[in-house]
Amino acid sequence: MSFLWSLIIGGIIGWLAGLVMGRDIPGGVIGNIIAGFIGAWLGGLLLGDWGPEVGGFYILPALIGAVALVFIVSLIMRSMGRNRA
Repeated sequence: MSFLWSLIIGGIIGWLAGLVMGRDIPGGVIGNIIAGFIGAWLGGLLLGDWGPEVGGFYILPALIGAVALVFIVSLIMRSMGRNRA
């Protein structure tokens, strides 16, 4: 059950990062989950573990990390000429 909860929270974090940046994350729901997980790792690495924790994710660092990830991915997609957003 905790794995399912982590998938849901990771998806929500990735979705929120896409909303903040105003860009769609490639891959739809799976892309949101991946961005949430990688963003949580990146945010924890750069900012540490602080703030409220839900489903094994520290929400604020995970969201900041996911926003940074969406920004980086959008720059790469734009440079490759494939950015549709």
